[in-house]
Amino acid sequence: MHIITAIISIAITVNTIAALITVFWRPRSITSTLAWLMALVFVPVIGFILYLFLGRGLDRETKRAMKEDYSGDLKMIRRLAEKDSIRQSRRNERKFTASEWALIRYFDHLEKSPLTNDNQLSIFTDGTEKFEALFKDIRAAKQHVHVEYYSFFNDHIGNQFLHLLEEKAAQGLEVRLLYDPWGSPGATKKWFSKLERLGGKVEPFITGRGLIYKTRLNYHLHRKIVVVDGLISWTGGFNVGDQYLGNSKKFGPWRDTHIRIVGPATFSLQGVFFRDWNASVKNPADEVHALPKYFTLPDKSARGNVLMQIVQDGPDNSADIIKGSFLRMIMSAKSRVWIQTPYLIPDDAIIEAFLNAVRIGVDCRIMIPSMPDHPFIYRATQYYANYLTKKGIKIYIYEPGFLHAKMMLVDRQFCTVGSTNQDIRSYSLNFECNAFIYDAPVVDQFASIFEKDQKVCRLLTEEMIKEQSHWLKFKQNFSRLLSPVL
Repeated sequence: MHIITAIISIAITVNTIAALITVFWRPRSITSTLAWLMALVFVPVIGFILYLFLGRGLDRETKRAMKEDYSGDLKMIRRLAEKDSIRQSRRNERKFTASEWALIRYFDHLEKSPLTNDNQLSIFTDGTEKFEALFKDIRAAKQHVHVEYYSFFNDHIGNQFLHLLEEKAAQGLEVRLLYDPWGSPGATKKWFSKLERLGGKVEPFITGRGLIYKTRLNYHLHRKIVVVDGLISWTGGFNVGDQYLGNSKKFGPWRDTHIRIVGPATFSLQGVFFRDWNASVKNPADEVHALPKYFTLPDKSARGNVLMQIVQDGPDNSADIIKGSFLRMIMSAKSRVWIQTPYLIPDDAIIEAFLNAVRIGVDCRIMIPSMPDHPFIYRATQYYANYLTKKGIKIYIYEPGFLHAKMMLVDRQFCTVGSTNQDIRSYSLNFECNAFIYDAPVVDQFASIFEKDQKVCRLLTEEMIKEQSHWLKFKQNFSRLLSPVL
């Protein structure tokens, strides 16, 4: 018995020391450090296995590939994006509010994200309408089609999309498709083989290669980008799959948000695609670079007047740029902050920003789904929804189906839409992309969409929270403890 006790004591001591060394090996947030420390100490062996695949930083090969010298392409994109556009924006600086100009300069300084004008913007909230319009653009393509999605399902709409790309490749167009294997069930090499035989190029995102032995399991391409002829681009929350059309018994009607852009902001999305593509291809001959043929300014008659910046972020960048922009937006609000997000797992900084906004009378509203697609994440979302409700933030629960939209608007100043959720994973672990829009009429459109959705929502109240069972609250609290690593 003494021997067994000694062995157990030694094992616990070794496990604890190993856990401390492992967790503190690289810098990370306090909440993430504590969460992993708990997992490693209280769940020996299993905790270390989980950490191996989910807790380690991005591997060196991926970091190096994502940070290859891209300065020449960035300069070209910037020059093209500013041509016949908002080059004179600094002369018009007085037209921007102080908070708008601060956000513009924040992106411009950190990511060389050019502010572009002359953009025409269309908003899509229905999957069927979105794919009909997208497919129409692709059918009209004359030179190239670049596609990048987290999820590209082998189902009805996925096959429609793939067959359309095969048609364009057969016509001699440049077709490139980038996808995340983790988020794309059924997207096998065999499924893509016809497109490749016809001359199209297909690549899994770099983190999708060697998921197990390179321990990249925790890092995903979450962007949704399509660029057609360097003229028209699409980005937002919709992936490619039947469930995004509302054809899922589990989720019912699917509520998402996507935008179609005609104008110089397309050049920035093209640049994001090039960077992701070049990092992912194995053969350097398959790389693609910022040649003028990939960038087309629309005719003046087809231009709009929307000001916007395209911003990409990911774990290859430790600055958490998009999260930082959310903080700036919330803290600058004077009248309202309205948000739609499928996952609500904010970190301490975002929570404090919300609380500061509420304290000065800002109307803070957050809309979340009424059902889970990931149980642990949804229980953590419920925990934070309960917490924020008690602090004076209005939480609206979308009832008809699953809410997958990722949108934030502030006052009538600016709004953002894209792939980024209000959770720690999107802030720090996923490769994301958002459009930041400085245009009061567009903000008004998003406000109208929010108000329409709000009519079919249930407002979370403290009375409703009190009625939740002890078991449900236990699951919420437990999931909240894991929130930094979800």
